[in-house]
Amino acid sequence: MSDLDSEMMKRALELARRGDPAPNPHVGCVVADGARILGEGFHEAAGKEHAELKALAAAGDEARGATMYVTLEPCNHDGRTAPCVDAILAAGIGRVLMATRDPNPNVKGGGYERLQEAGVTVEIGLMEKEAKYLIRAWTKFIVTGRAFLALKLAVSLDGRIATRTGESKWITGDQSRAKVHYLRTVHDAVLVGISTVLADDPLLTPRDVEGRSPVRIVLDSRLRLPEDSQLVQTARDVPTCVVTTDRAAESAAQSLEAAGISVIRVPATAEGRCDMNHVLKELALRQVVSVLCEGGAEVAGSLLANRLADEIHVFVAPVLLGPRGRPGAVDWAGPESPSQAPRIGNPTWELCGNDAYVTGSLVYPKKTRTQPG
Repeated sequence: MSDLDSEMMKRALELARRGDPAPNPHVGCVVADGARILGEGFHEAAGKEHAELKALAAAGDEARGATMYVTLEPCNHDGRTAPCVDAILAAGIGRVLMATRDPNPNVKGGGYERLQEAGVTVEIGLMEKEAKYLIRAWTKFIVTGRAFLALKLAVSLDGRIATRTGESKWITGDQSRAKVHYLRTVHDAVLVGISTVLADDPLLTPRDVEGRSPVRIVLDSRLRLPEDSQLVQTARDVPTCVVTTDRAAESAAQSLEAAGISVIRVPATAEGRCDMNHVLKELALRQVVSVLCEGGAEVAGSLLANRLADEIHVFVAPVLLGPRGRPGAVDWAGPESPSQAPRIGNPTWELCGNDAYVTGSLVYPKKTRTQPG
């Protein structure tokens, strides 16, 4: 594979980042004759044309004998649209470069094999790492039947989340808050615990950035969500659901449903909280691919203790709140030694105004017999 091939696949990946295809994966495609791009496309939304079909339509008759660069293996099964492999063969494409195979365990018969059998030159693996990262949330969703979960934390330089009086607005600066609002737009749902709602009465919608509003989810094992809260008052405008347990009163559930809120019941843990394993399964059943968790400390601790957070976004403000400030953003027993601690694999650091922002996938160590969690 040549430098030109790499440039074309890079363009396909740029295209793939566009659109909002959930619960389908992001896919980008370029059809080219040498350095000349004949057509390109991306999967804009569920039910709309796949990236390959859009690129082929733009290329027209010139697609015959050309090369196709696509970030994900073309589909070879019927869904809302016809198989992309049929269109590729009909267009007479001579060579297909796909960044990565389709991880969907429900797909029978791969596009790779079908194209090869038809005499098309097929190559896999160009910029595979980047392509897999792009569809990481969808891969977990489709392979495990659970929603992908990203955890957001904001702390002071000395690891506090509020002052000794409980004041937390605002530890981080404007640019960090704008980044959080952007993160909301690229996830299907944003999740908080009831303690966060009772303390802050948040709206949980993206503001001052372009993009959709995610589904708002509250973990509320006893259904304490106030009917005069912003979440309840705006539930008919922005999809909102409460996850509770079988122990919560049915009358409280009916009141919330009457206000336009969906109520999901899951098994309770020994402590009476919502079992997060079941929460992520229930959300996936409702076509929620990715979730951004914004607190609070108990929820974050539960996610880390049970190894359920897939990715983390941490904002560190250059302020010191002192030893009597509210303790860290994560409430859990924690590891016995640094070697047992979850950590960010290949972290990315950047500045958000005056704040430090670090993000990346979470890596959990192998469990030992004495290790909790």
